Amino acid sequence: MERCTWAKNGDAAYIAYHDDEWGVPHRGETRLFELLTLEGAQAGLSWRTVLNRREAYRAAYHGFDIDRVAAMTDAELDSLVATSGIIRHRLKIYSVRDNARVARTLGDLDAYLWSFVDGQPIVNGPTDHSQVPATTPLSDRMSKALRKQGFRFVGSTICYAFMQATGMVNDHLTSCFCFNRPR
Repeated sequence: MERCTWAKNGDAAYIAYHDDEWGVPHRGETRLFELLTLEGAQAGLSWRTVLNRREAYRAAYHGFDIDRVAAMTDAELDSLVATSGIIRHRLKIYSVRDNARVARTLGDLDAYLWSFVDGQPIVNGPTDHSQVPATTPLSDRMSKALRKQGFRFVGSTICYAFMQATGMVNDHLTSCFCFNRPR
């Protein structure tokens, strides 16, 4: 079975992420908030590092329930910096609560985020990994709009990775068995 270049030599969890999640259209504000948070946590690190801590992130942030995260206290966040199994970067940890609070002001986070692609996945069809960009004018626009709303850790690279992870963009190589799966 042919996979995208980045997933060929991964461990079981990495391959499962590629095969079952990456590039699959995800809906629902909890799921999207989780992926936006994880992509922000990944900034400067490898995706594998974050993926290996995913369950700890779910526990730390109440299953990514936006209302519960928005209500987290400084003391709760400080305890995550000190003792949790997540990446203990104070600014990233605090940004999750801040982003949850901003998300609440937007109404329907799912509709807001998917509006950047007019509600439909963009299928790029790269034939080689070198054709997959790190950013695009669309990720630049998303990043700028999110930052204007008050989100943090949402640079253009993070936004593009988020769009790939959530299936807003399908960047599976055309040779990958996932490229033509039903959407």
